[in-house]
Amino acid sequence: MSDFVSKVIPINIEEEMKTAYIDYSMSVIVSRALPDVRDGLKPVHRRVLYGMSELGVSYNKAHKKSARIVGEVLGKYHPHGDTSVYDTMVRMAQSWSLRYPLVDGQGNFGSVDGDNPAAMRYTEARMTRLADEMMSDIDKDTVDFRPNFDDSLQEPSVMPAKYPNLIVNGASGIAVGMSTDILPHNLREVCAGTIAYIDNPDITMPELMEYIPAPDFPTGGIIYGMEGVRQGEETGLGKVILRGKAEIEADERGRESIVITEIPYQVNKANLVIKIADLVNEKKIEGISDVRDESDRSGMRIVVEVKRDAQANVILSQLYKYTPLQSSLRIGNIALVNGRPLTLNLKQMIVEFVKFRLEVVIRRTKFELRKAEARAHILEGLLVALDNMDKVIALIRASKTVEDAKEGLMKGDFRRAAFMLDLTDKPYDKTIGLSEEQAKAILAMRLQQLTGLERDKLHNEYDELMKLIAYLLSILDSEDLRKTIIKGELTEIKDKYGDARRTRIEYVEGEISLEDMIANEECIITVSHLGYVKRTKSSEYKSQNRGGRGSKGASVRTEDFVEYMFTAHAHDYLLLFTQLGRCFWLRGYEIPEGTKTSKGRAIQNLIALPPEDKIKAYICVSDLKSDEILDNNFILFCTKQGTVKKTALRDYSRIRTNGINAINIQDGDELLEAKLTNGSNEVMIALKSGRAIRFNETKVRNMGRTASGVRGISVDETNNEVVGMVCIDPNDATYNILVVSEKGLGKRSAIEDYRVTNRGGVGVTTMKVTDKTGALIAIKAVTDEEDLMITCKSGMTIRMKLSDLREVGRATQGVRLINLQATDSIADVAIVPRAEEETEFEEVEEGAE
Repeated sequence: MSDFVSKVIPINIEEEMKTAYIDYSMSVIVSRALPDVRDGLKPVHRRVLYGMSELGVSYNKAHKKSARIVGEVLGKYHPHGDTSVYDTMVRMAQSWSLRYPLVDGQGNFGSVDGDNPAAMRYTEARMTRLADEMMSDIDKDTVDFRPNFDDSLQEPSVMPAKYPNLIVNGASGIAVGMSTDILPHNLREVCAGTIAYIDNPDITMPELMEYIPAPDFPTGGIIYGMEGVRQGEETGLGKVILRGKAEIEADERGRESIVITEIPYQVNKANLVIKIADLVNEKKIEGISDVRDESDRSGMRIVVEVKRDAQANVILSQLYKYTPLQSSLRIGNIALVNGRPLTLNLKQMIVEFVKFRLEVVIRRTKFELRKAEARAHILEGLLVALDNMDKVIALIRASKTVEDAKEGLMKGDFRRAAFMLDLTDKPYDKTIGLSEEQAKAILAMRLQQLTGLERDKLHNEYDELMKLIAYLLSILDSEDLRKTIIKGELTEIKDKYGDARRTRIEYVEGEISLEDMIANEECIITVSHLGYVKRTKSSEYKSQNRGGRGSKGASVRTEDFVEYMFTAHAHDYLLLFTQLGRCFWLRGYEIPEGTKTSKGRAIQNLIALPPEDKIKAYICVSDLKSDEILDNNFILFCTKQGTVKKTALRDYSRIRTNGINAINIQDGDELLEAKLTNGSNEVMIALKSGRAIRFNETKVRNMGRTASGVRGISVDETNNEVVGMVCIDPNDATYNILVVSEKGLGKRSAIEDYRVTNRGGVGVTTMKVTDKTGALIAIKAVTDEEDLMITCKSGMTIRMKLSDLREVGRATQGVRLINLQATDSIADVAIVPRAEEETEFEEVEEGAE
């Protein structure tokens, strides 16, 4: 027992764990997870290719069973599980995994849907042409070899690699404490960029990226934004935002579909389709009626059918946002340089490759030089023997054994061939001694070589060898010549194997937003009485003279009619205010686009609007994130009972999905109008009875969101109520006040016709309300550069130039704006920008004043 104890060596467990873990981590880093910067391969990839080469399954040979190849690699070079070797070979054969596959597979090698490959006993494989180029000249002492796992064989420590495979095919791996994610690039671009570096070693990264602009993925797609790409290529760390390629197609019935033909790199196509279907079922994406995978041998095709009342552009933007159709790929260029893991940028990877190729060329040249000199030495001896044939024959005949003949040749003095004077730099001697190799070659000569033709062949071969030796020596003496050779090899690779870029680049900056794919066009947004909303191009509405019969507008149900109509832009922020005093946030492009005659989509599908509430007012703001806009604008509210309230716009800049309280509405009242003001405007409020009041906005103090407000106009009649409110700049003389009655009469009056009073009064007459005019229905601030849009409860619309409506006094009835049917009346009045198209109609007689 004492002897046993005496042999125990005490160690510090902390130090032992530290040392053991460092040894393990370095083993993983160097021998498993990280690629070598020179050939871009990990040990297992290198062993698979070398095993295939030794087995003779090059690109021009027949395929061999994968199990045979795996057995070769396992038994000789990679003593691990067969699954690891087969999975490595399978990935090198998949065209959607490697930009340029190194294995030519035959059989089922899996699919982009994530299907597993067939068992290795069923599949066959061989190397591709590029894999052969990867191993070119490996038998010319171009790389170091090392013992295999049992020291019975030699395996290459690196492949000669004629092209920068690390940049071309990329690599990924997880080591201990680090991981690498090197993205693939286009072979043609990488070769061109490497040549550019060889020509100009001081080339800058921006100049280099003119040749190699971005990664190029085997599955195509679209690189969205270059900021992360530039950072990754310049520093070795960054990210690439990659989108699938999708187009919007319409069938013969006009129904739109989103067709996806390319998906991001390393995205499982089947999982993508499932993800889209799940989002539809969970109602996170609405407007999709069907999702189908129509991919076949001709290519990828995923069809997403869009509902008639949905907008394909918005759906596509949502797919990019919520599904792997848009992916973020990490750039982490970590590779082994002289056995150490380093983070490299694009230029540094090229520098290391060129440095390695220069070493390969030197070693290859030295190998070829040794071989050429050895052959030239033999030929020299043969030619000397031919010029001294009689003496050589006599010496051989006099020898008892071959050994005696060899020693005699080595000791003999023979006349040097005269032609050798011009081909070597050796001093001329009348006699020359033969080496052992030369003597053996002379003894092995056949009699046919004594003929004149054979003698000439030896002379010619010797001449060519001397020229080759001179050329090889010049390569070793000139680095410029070595670089020229590398450039020639890269050009050959580029021309033979290069192809067009598959991944398109979209040069956009900043964060991804949904509006990036949608033009910021002017549009007209309409909301019906029952809450159907749509967005229509402004050009769809024609301009008519006043008094026309109108054109057919929105197609609505019998009990429905267009109630609100306003202009906006697709990227604008819309603040929607309801009659119960709540506020909702919506972007213009989120409203589905429709034709002038389409019904639109229920507003409840776009915002969380309760069934008992309805939209009563809107505010269109170009930006809700600008401090300049938020600090200098207010929202002025007006209710049907004449209450007004002013609140800062900033209070409504952070709106939740389910809305917020905008104003506290008293019982029996409801919100009627909400206007954007600058704090110093003048306010006009009109009543159904035909009276109106004008007061300065400063009379209303700034209040919080939950306040109820103060009295703006006195509403003391039983059936009276506010019909509208306008806010105008008192210094802007271009505006007039337009009022319209429900039976189609209207007029423009100067704002000076209305005197400024304090808020809360009863106001002055703005229109004489009679049975002929009907009750007042609207008050608007207008200019000559705008058009008037009138919508009837029947759905008919008319558009006219406001410049055709002359200015009259405020106490008159006005002129007839539209001829209405006996049972029809005006539902809404909107002011829209001047239409480009002008159509002439017959002038209609004015109504009585």
